[in-house]
Amino acid sequence: MSEEPLESWAQRRAVDRARKLGRLRARTLMPGPERASHVHPEAERVIEQWDGYQWVPLMVAANLAVTQPLIVAPEPVDERPARWDRPALGEGTGRHRKPKRPAG
Repeated sequence: MSEEPLESWAQRRAVDRARKLGRLRARTLMPGPERASHVHPEAERVIEQWDGYQWVPLMVAANLAVTQPLIVAPEPVDERPARWDRPALGEGTGRHRKPKRPAG
Protein backbone atom coordinates (compact mmCIF):
# COMPACT_ATOMS: atom_id res chain seq x y z
CA MET A 1 0.00 0.00 0.00
CA SER A 2 1.45 3.35 -1.00
CA GLU A 3 1.22 6.26 1.37
CA GLU A 4 0.20 9.75 0.34
CA PRO A 5 2.95 12.38 0.62
CA LEU A 6 2.49 14.74 3.56
CA GLU A 7 2.48 17.85 1.34
CA SER A 8 -0.43 16.64 -0.80
CA TRP A 9 -2.37 15.53 2.30
CA ALA A 10 -1.87 18.94 3.93
CA GLN A 11 -2.97 20.73 0.77
CA ARG A 12 -6.08 18.53 0.45
CA ARG A 13 -6.91 19.06 4.13
CA ALA A 14 -6.54 22.86 3.83
CA VAL A 15 -8.92 22.93 0.85
CA ASP A 16 -11.44 20.78 2.73
CA ARG A 17 -11.25 23.00 5.83
CA ALA A 18 -11.73 26.15 3.74
CA ARG A 19 -14.77 24.57 2.07
CA LYS A 20 -16.38 23.79 5.44
CA LEU A 21 -15.66 27.23 6.94
CA GLY A 22 -18.89 29.11 7.65
CA ARG A 23 -21.08 26.00 7.39
CA LEU A 24 -24.30 26.19 9.44
CA ARG A 25 -26.14 23.56 11.45
CA ALA A 26 -29.20 23.55 13.70
CA ARG A 27 -29.55 21.75 17.03
CA THR A 28 -32.72 21.48 19.08
CA LEU A 29 -32.87 23.08 22.52
CA MET A 30 -34.48 20.03 24.12
CA PRO A 31 -33.19 18.05 27.10
CA GLY A 32 -31.74 14.63 26.39
CA PRO A 33 -29.79 13.24 23.45
CA GLU A 34 -29.78 14.95 20.05
CA ARG A 35 -32.50 13.55 17.79
CA ALA A 36 -33.44 13.93 14.14
CA SER A 37 -34.87 17.31 13.16
CA HIS A 38 -38.36 15.96 12.44
CA VAL A 39 -38.82 14.49 15.94
CA HIS A 40 -39.61 17.83 17.62
CA PRO A 41 -40.57 20.21 14.78
CA GLU A 42 -41.92 22.91 17.13
CA ALA A 43 -38.87 23.00 19.43
CA GLU A 44 -36.56 26.00 19.43
CA ARG A 45 -33.25 25.53 17.68
CA VAL A 46 -29.87 27.11 18.00
CA ILE A 47 -28.11 27.87 14.71
CA GLU A 48 -24.38 27.19 14.93
CA GLN A 49 -21.61 28.17 12.53
CA TRP A 50 -18.32 26.32 12.00
CA ASP A 51 -15.37 28.73 12.47
CA GLY A 52 -12.71 26.21 11.49
CA TYR A 53 -12.14 24.84 14.98
CA GLN A 54 -15.50 24.68 16.76
CA TRP A 55 -19.25 25.23 16.39
CA VAL A 56 -20.11 28.77 17.52
CA PRO A 57 -23.73 29.74 18.42
CA LEU A 58 -25.03 32.25 15.92
CA MET A 59 -28.75 32.72 16.64
CA VAL A 60 -31.88 31.02 17.97
CA ALA A 61 -34.74 30.05 15.64
CA ALA A 62 -38.33 29.51 16.76
CA ASN A 63 -38.95 26.12 15.09
CA LEU A 64 -38.01 23.80 12.21
CA ALA A 65 -39.95 25.80 9.62
CA VAL A 66 -37.91 28.92 10.39
CA THR A 67 -34.65 26.96 10.50
CA GLN A 68 -34.88 25.13 7.16
CA PRO A 69 -34.49 28.16 4.82
CA LEU A 70 -31.41 29.25 6.80
CA ILE A 71 -29.66 25.88 6.75
CA VAL A 72 -30.64 24.30 3.43
CA ALA A 73 -29.17 26.00 0.38
CA PRO A 74 -31.64 26.54 -2.47
CA GLU A 75 -31.23 24.21 -5.42
CA PRO A 76 -29.67 25.81 -8.48
CA VAL A 77 -32.14 26.81 -11.15
CA ASP A 78 -31.80 24.54 -14.17
CA GLU A 79 -31.98 26.87 -17.15
CA ARG A 80 -32.97 24.93 -20.23
CA PRO A 81 -32.85 26.38 -23.72
CA ALA A 82 -36.14 27.45 -25.26
CA ARG A 83 -35.87 24.68 -27.85
CA TRP A 84 -33.62 21.70 -28.23
CA ASP A 85 -30.64 22.10 -30.49
CA ARG A 86 -30.57 18.49 -31.65
CA PRO A 87 -32.25 17.14 -34.78
CA ALA A 88 -35.68 15.57 -34.64
CA LEU A 89 -35.88 11.79 -34.96
CA GLY A 90 -36.61 10.49 -38.44
CA GLU A 91 -38.46 7.38 -39.57
CA GLY A 92 -35.77 4.98 -38.41
CA THR A 93 -35.68 1.21 -38.70
CA GLY A 94 -34.63 0.25 -35.21
CA ARG A 95 -36.26 -2.58 -33.29
CA HIS A 96 -37.91 -0.10 -30.94
CA ARG A 97 -39.95 1.38 -33.80
CA LYS A 98 -43.40 0.08 -34.60
CA PRO A 99 -43.48 -1.86 -37.85
CA LYS A 100 -45.47 -0.32 -40.69
CA ARG A 101 -48.65 -2.16 -41.59
CA PRO A 102 -48.92 -3.40 -45.11
CA ALA A 103 -51.37 -1.47 -47.25
CA GLY A 104 -54.38 -3.47 -48.12
